[in-house]
Amino acid sequence: MISFFYRAACGIILSSGLALRSMEIDQVKTFLAVAAHGGFRRAAEVLNVSQPAVSARIQALEDSLGTSLFARGAAKLSLTPAGRTLRPYAEQVLRDIAEARQAVHQLQPSAAGALRIAAALSICTYFLPDVLKRYQRAHPKTMVTVRAGHSKEVLQMVVDGEADMGVARALNHPDIETTTLRDDPLILTGHPRHPNARVAKARLEQLETWPLIFYDRGSSDWTLTQGLFRRAGLLPNVVLEVESIEAAKRMVERGLGLGFLPLIAVAQELRSGKLRAIEIAGAEPLHRNLDVIHLRHQPLTAEALSFLKLLQTAAADSLKPYPRRARRRTARKAGAA
Repeated sequence: MISFFYRAACGIILSSGLALRSMEIDQVKTFLAVAAHGGFRRAAEVLNVSQPAVSARIQALEDSLGTSLFARGAAKLSLTPAGRTLRPYAEQVLRDIAEARQAVHQLQPSAAGALRIAAALSICTYFLPDVLKRYQRAHPKTMVTVRAGHSKEVLQMVVDGEADMGVARALNHPDIETTTLRDDPLILTGHPRHPNARVAKARLEQLETWPLIFYDRGSSDWTLTQGLFRRAGLLPNVVLEVESIEAAKRMVERGLGLGFLPLIAVAQELRSGKLRAIEIAGAEPLHRNLDVIHLRHQPLTAEALSFLKLLQTAAADSLKPYPRRARRRTARKAGAA
């Protein structure tokens, strides 16, 4: 059925007079991967096939269309006019195939579904529990499994088909469709009674001497924070370095130093006044997206679509910035201490 649908979809005639009559799905996917990465070697790595296989698919596709799709320059490949014309149609063909699969899948009766989720460690800790509780109430018969890891590990689990969807920081991959839930910045936080946390705003040069707590060396959070100081030619005063966000937050709560922590991890404490945020004047914000990812050409199941809706609702509700009035009230209490 899918093959028949594919042949029908490939009857589209391009404005250049080319037809997608005799393409194979793998040829189309390979064409889009080479176009996205500008070379056969990188496309082969992404598709997990050999470079000769990529070359053979592109050659077969060009033969079937009777024209070259890539201009082979000294630096990298670039699309020819025919290639640029083909690209949106190729993308549409794969979208149509994905929609056809989803339509067929939804016709299949099922007493109970299954949902496999991969998520970044901090998201598993601070964001998913409430979402999973709501999901379980709405879908009591669905078997849910959750695997945790760093964002790159989450991406790989989705690409390898080990997870139906992933929730992680923004990562790019030609086979991945990304839905952004919201921004999840790193925020400099401290205990309200910590001497350095009594100010609402400070310059980055001031922070250089403040006691800072870093976590998860080598992670994207660690790299972002280190880069903030490095680009300014400054060396942060790291008094503690711990393994996890939760450990860093506990140290900050006990007044041992200040830390750049994800909003997702400290939103509740900032609202209650248990922690304070310090704005860094004249420095670029440490923004990161909180994203849902899934395979581009494999549509989400009904179970996954329901979960995505809950994620979007939870992101809008639970990650709202803490009120300004609460911040002023916390500042007055800290000053009186």
